[in-house]
Amino acid sequence: LKAGGVAGVCVDLILFPLDTVKTRLQSPQGFRKAGGFRGIYAGVPSTAIGSFPNAAAFFITYENVKSVLPHGSSPYLSPATHMVAASLGEVVACLIRVPSEVVKQRAQVSPSSSTLRILSHTLYHEGIQGLYRGYKSTVLREIPFSLVQFPLWESLKDLWSWKQGHVVDSWQSAVCGAFAGGFAAAVTTPLDVAKTRIMLAKAGTSNASGNVLAALGSIWRTQGLSGLFAGVVPRMAAISLGGFIFLGTYEKTRQLLL
Repeated sequence: LKAGGVAGVCVDLILFPLDTVKTRLQSPQGFRKAGGFRGIYAGVPSTAIGSFPNAAAFFITYENVKSVLPHGSSPYLSPATHMVAASLGEVVACLIRVPSEVVKQRAQVSPSSSTLRILSHTLYHEGIQGLYRGYKSTVLREIPFSLVQFPLWESLKDLWSWKQGHVVDSWQSAVCGAFAGGFAAAVTTPLDVAKTRIMLAKAGTSNASGNVLAALGSIWRTQGLSGLFAGVVPRMAAISLGGFIFLGTYEKTRQLLL
């Protein structure tokens, strides 16, 4: 819990400006109208509050599921174990992440409004379900992301450990995390764009229904391939750096605590 929470806070706060740029590039009104480079830390209170419990919930689930599932006896079982553990970890973590993400993204594209004002406005007009707008699309983004990132991270660590004859250091784990995160970020960007559009959609519009396929279809018809991969560069940069900080900090903190 502590290792995952510390890692989550570090990466979310350090890389927040890149996340804001990515969100504004993906927003339906476009980068400039969403705020451009102004108020780059808009929405940071929501992230600061949500990142520790979100990351802690993920790693508690991930490590516990990994420990009860069969692994190690076969080289083919390990990736499947990591995939299942990461997927279940994301489902649990998204219960905390989605409300935080909804408020954060709405603040990022409305830098003149405070986080508290956006939270109260969402609750007043949409209720608690408004805070969970995009839960399904977030899970549908995070599960494929984790199916790519975590088995790749674990495989790279195992390969590096085998090559050097001992378990990887925390900085080596961080390098593996950067490669795994960047690759996973690139291939799941269309799902991230759909998630952003659903969370930012006005109540009553077609995207507000949360239909991921409909959102992807709408983006494809209006903006084509470039729309589906909007914000891919800052997303890859943020998640590569994030993978380095997040997974490296997690390993280091866990080593210090255990």
